[in-house]
Amino acid sequence: MNAAQKALSMFREPPYMYNCAQTVCAAFGREDLVESMKTCGGGKAPEGTCGALYAAIVLAGDKAEAVKAAFYAAHGACTCRELKGGAARVACQDCVRTAATLVEQLYGTPRP
Repeated sequence: MNAAQKALSMFREPPYMYNCAQTVCAAFGREDLVESMKTCGGGKAPEGTCGALYAAIVLAGDKAEAVKAAFYAAHGACTCRELKGGAARVACQDCVRTAATLVEQLYGTPRP
């Protein structure tokens, strides 16, 4: 199972019911971040950043700017408000998929 599949299997799905930010962290086994990401979904991440992107930025460390640029290139925005209210109307699932894929490209497939 790749990172995007793993993240999407937990996104708003029982038994996890994780938000976008939590799913990206959990997909990479970063359970230590899941609780702190609880408040980062639904446009509530710092500066209104998409929660899935915010989690990817945290996981990317010194490669955060590259992740942010690639996410922007894929969706044309980085804030939840722009992603949801813009002409593109990007679905949360697509943001989770992109964020998990970008982190996977940096660090490889998450452990099972």
